[in-house]
Amino acid sequence: MSLRIHNTLTRQKDLFEPLIPGKVGIYLCGPTVYRPSHIGHAVGPIVFDAVKRYLTHKGFAVKLIVNITDVEDKLIDEAAALGRPMLELARELEDSYKQSLEKLGVRSVDAFPRATENIDSIVELVSRLVDKGAAYEVEGDVYFDHTSAIGYGKLSGRRVEDALAGTRDLASKSRHPADFALWKASKEGEPSWPSPWGPGRPGWHIECSAMSMAMLGETFDIHGGGVDLIFPHHENEIAQSETATGKPFAKVWMHNGLTRIKTKAAGGELRDEKMSKSLGNIRLIDELLDEYSGETIRAFVLGTHYRRPLEFSDEQLANTTKSLETFYRLFERIERVTGTDVYAGGENLVAIHAEAEGEEDAAFAKQVLQHRLEFYEAMDDDFNTAGAIGALHAMAGAINRYFEQAALETEGGEKARRFAAAAGAALVKTGRVIGLFEAPPQAPQADEMDAERVEQLLAERDAARKAKDFARADAVRDQLKAMGVTIEDTPGGTAWRRT
Repeated sequence: MSLRIHNTLTRQKDLFEPLIPGKVGIYLCGPTVYRPSHIGHAVGPIVFDAVKRYLTHKGFAVKLIVNITDVEDKLIDEAAALGRPMLELARELEDSYKQSLEKLGVRSVDAFPRATENIDSIVELVSRLVDKGAAYEVEGDVYFDHTSAIGYGKLSGRRVEDALAGTRDLASKSRHPADFALWKASKEGEPSWPSPWGPGRPGWHIECSAMSMAMLGETFDIHGGGVDLIFPHHENEIAQSETATGKPFAKVWMHNGLTRIKTKAAGGELRDEKMSKSLGNIRLIDELLDEYSGETIRAFVLGTHYRRPLEFSDEQLANTTKSLETFYRLFERIERVTGTDVYAGGENLVAIHAEAEGEEDAAFAKQVLQHRLEFYEAMDDDFNTAGAIGALHAMAGAINRYFEQAALETEGGEKARRFAAAAGAALVKTGRVIGLFEAPPQAPQADEMDAERVEQLLAERDAARKAKDFARADAVRDQLKAMGVTIEDTPGGTAWRRT
């Protein structure tokens, strides 16, 4: 199946064909680093990290750029309120953001360009627009004339009159409410850079145009961002970029849904609302990483198709934790029974399939390979990571059923164990295509005394079960659970591990 991507610009799924065969350039709008980042700021990077991983897996050479907006009104105001230099605050928050992304498995970003380090490119781009008569200067401010853009509104589908009703910035000196700032004259005490129009700083929209073109060229393959950026940010990026170059800007526009959270209203009813700083309902990434593993948060994000709203709640994260436990228990089962660490790799399932002698083994291998094909079909259908994760669960279910069918816990033969181990390795390898199962889950290490206590309690539970004292057996299980210990009864005995 060929890869198709929903293109906001064409409003349909288009067959993806890169501008340069074998190469893909992706630009994702990153955060404005003026306060600690919340989970909504991690959604785009997680999604596009998975997109890059998949495209790379398909053989493309991919360049992924995520910008950092480190000069902007909110950042200037926040730094002034804290009595700190703007760039000092920006660097601190940027470093924290990048560290969080690392913990979330976002490791494929090629560059994080900063607006303040691209001022020359920004000034040059604004100058091109002024020279073309598409921009004008008023008292040190420079505005883009929206009427100079061919097809303004083609991304959002909005008419200028409808989109701008009641939105005029009273401080703006522009000729028309739809004309937007490319360069802003700095007020006293604000950061500034020299320009042909006097000391000032760039507008938000022009920053992304200049940085994306500097990193990827005047036309590139994919531009991404949240659905809330379609208008005016991305619409204005297209207008100023294509007016300056006379070329198409980005070929494909991908927009992820907003993060929403359920909150209780004064009357006790639940409200579903956008997660944002202005509403005071944000969940910071750092705080979530104190409660959940990076893999849990990543799987939670990828468990929803990127174009759909992400419904955030602790209940959903807890469900994702349980969902991942299904895989972790299977991987431990495979290692315990076959001696194979699936995280370290294993035999090729296709090769093992060719060795199948009985119908049951051949059918099992074929079933696992079919689920792997479903994984790729889901990803080829507009990067449907939710469907892909569903295929991973189907693979896991098939492997667990094979354990029972082949009685691997008690008497299975060597070839059957090889089949199970190869299937487990195939599952891990497939999950890694979207950044899952890169390493075993980290769990608190039990010291020797704790381990002895766990074994003692397991012996007590075993004795209680033999004596048919099931109430005592259940009480011991609950005690172990409170200690952070997960147990699993198998035909070969009771296995345990730290949760």
